[in-house]
Amino acid sequence: MTNSKSQASLPSTPPLKIDIVSDVVCPWCVIGYRQLAQALESTNTAYEIHWHPFELNPNLAGEGQNLREHVAEKYGVSDEESQQSRDRMQAAGSEVGFSFNFNDDSRIYNTFNLHQLLHWGKQQNKMHELKQALFTAHFTNNRDISTVEVLADIAGEVGLDRATAVAVLADQRFADDVRKSEQWSQQQGIQSVPAVIFNDRHLIAGAQGVENYKIILKQLAEMAE
Repeated sequence: MTNSKSQASLPSTPPLKIDIVSDVVCPWCVIGYRQLAQALESTNTAYEIHWHPFELNPNLAGEGQNLREHVAEKYGVSDEESQQSRDRMQAAGSEVGFSFNFNDDSRIYNTFNLHQLLHWGKQQNKMHELKQALFTAHFTNNRDISTVEVLADIAGEVGLDRATAVAVLADQRFADDVRKSEQWSQQQGIQSVPAVIFNDRHLIAGAQGVENYKIILKQLAEMAE
């Protein structure tokens, strides 16, 4: 369990199990999570969150690629369409208190090392904090999350041991674990992110918006009664 909230008024009610499959370089993943978090808070829902890895661009080279170039190549959109998409992301981010700082030098990266770091962070009960710090590092502060040095710095900033973080990435000790977790997501039929699975049964794809998440949470609560 990487993040949880208890509900003291209903001690006999089991918390809602929430599995979130996402990638740190996916802007709608952080937006969707923030929307869900607001809905959970406003509905006073008892929950536990489990994060799972997904690689949007597993074939990218280590240095990544310019974001504008990447979007044009991968999705075949024009510069104008790409800018409009980023504007929508920034507006959606602002609504949930997250800042996107896109610029001409923004890049997208391969995230396999990052997911290994998160797996280690889970063992240290710091996965959720690390995940949020990585979102901010990438989208708000434009840090180069492709380098071991930056990833280790971010780990240290959330209270993890920096030297151990370097070692974890150097020897790739969690590579197989991440691959197995990615295979689990594929077995659930997940091909895009964000993807949220409630109580191991209900798969919701995409960032749904705060109000829609509230409706979903209400329906799940009624089903549990």
